Amino acid sequence: MSTIKVCHIITRLIQGGAQENTVSTVELLQQSNDFEVTLITGPALGPEGTMITYAKEHIKNTIVVDELRRNINPILDTISFLKLVMILRKGRYDIVHTHSSKAGIIGRIAARCAGVKVIVHTIHGLPYHEYQHVVINKLYVLLERYVTRFTKKIISVADIMTEKAVAQGVVSKDKCITIYSGMNLDNFVKNDEIKHAVRNQLGIPQDGVVILKVARLFYLKGHEYVVRAAREVMKENPHVIFLFVGGGILNEKMQALVNQYGLKNNFIFVGLVNADQVPRYINCADIVVHASLREGLPRIVPQALACKKPVVAFDVDGTKEVLKNNKNGFLIPPENITALQNALSNLVTNKELRERMGKEGRNDIDPIFRNEYMVEQIEKLYYALIK
Repeated sequence: MSTIKVCHIITRLIQGGAQENTVSTVELLQQSNDFEVTLITGPALGPEGTMITYAKEHIKNTIVVDELRRNINPILDTISFLKLVMILRKGRYDIVHTHSSKAGIIGRIAARCAGVKVIVHTIHGLPYHEYQHVVINKLYVLLERYVTRFTKKIISVADIMTEKAVAQGVVSKDKCITIYSGMNLDNFVKNDEIKHAVRNQLGIPQDGVVILKVARLFYLKGHEYVVRAAREVMKENPHVIFLFVGGGILNEKMQALVNQYGLKNNFIFVGLVNADQVPRYINCADIVVHASLREGLPRIVPQALACKKPVVAFDVDGTKEVLKNNKNGFLIPPENITALQNALSNLVTNKELRERMGKEGRNDIDPIFRNEYMVEQIEKLYYALIK
């Protein structure tokens, strides 16, 4: 078989789950003699950090299209579209694989115009959701329906993504396949030495109970629900420490809310950290909380389970496909602060429950969340589509 030329396109390489998934996929694919792989991305604008430097160091063919931006801009969108068409025509790719909503739409149309025969798209999170304006929602649905017509296969990072897309009439179920988002699971193991070191660094007592949230400080990520629940948790457990790991535009607003509730001494805002530092903070914690209102399948959940930490999360999108209620954590109704507070308090006061739930987690995610397993499934899909 001749070498298969593949081009992955993503809107921006900030530090995030979709970006880690994409970079890991391209990095492992290029190790195979069967594939010649290119990664195209827009600039990593914003306070969420960048993976572009890593990509340029580890991926042989990385192209940054400066006009490819997340926000809608008719002029920049037109320029980025034309540049993508030229790059794809020149590259003569066998497969174009897009990620994220903007690159998923512009990239797939560009691939079609460039004469690419096999177009694949990964749904990391649906661009249309119940928290956006109805006009924007309908527009995204219509655009997705259009580009799906000439998409050979849709990869969903969770079964629920397929179910929602099918329900909106965007895609037929037989065009979809679920491949969970991979990661380097060997980095996510329980390590008491790391736990003690991070707590010393942050000034946290070794016997204290630490609740961790890892997410961009951004809309719909749910930090405000955690802060409000914390106010009640503290009444019975005044020595609990909350760690917020991540940067974003809501940083000052969340710190102001913490101060307003008189919780300043119980919250530590770590800020933006590199992805390879996340296992350190998970090991530092006793409980991981994820209160996002919109996700594909949040990577922090399998990462926490891999480190044998119980998780409390809102029951949204793909979370329930890995988090089993009352087994390895608690699934609670979205936006329900009372349920969130009760679940956290239950784990804070019951060390035996924390340990039992933590032990359940690892077997539920290995190997299906390994990078190698993910890329193996993607390779099989490519072979099937290209023949």
